[in-house]
Amino acid sequence: MTALTLFGLFAVTAMVVCYALEKRSAWFTLAFAGACVLGSAYGFLQGAWPFGLVEAVWSGIAARRWLLSRVAAPRRGSPSP
Repeated sequence: MTALTLFGLFAVTAMVVCYALEKRSAWFTLAFAGACVLGSAYGFLQGAWPFGLVEAVWSGIAARRWLLSRVAAPRRGSPSP
């Protein structure tokens, strides 16, 4: 196994784990976005640019979902309406 293959395995495994745990915390959604960035880098490094491009788009979608979840979530300690 090459270092690039191990990097890809790590990236895809991190994506699957974070995706499975997203409902537990919004931070897993952000971690999923970061893992997608790693998956995108892997795709470009191995020469599979369509995979790299799709993973980059997924990263943006996940980052936006995380941001929207942070804006929509009530903050602790703030008075309730």
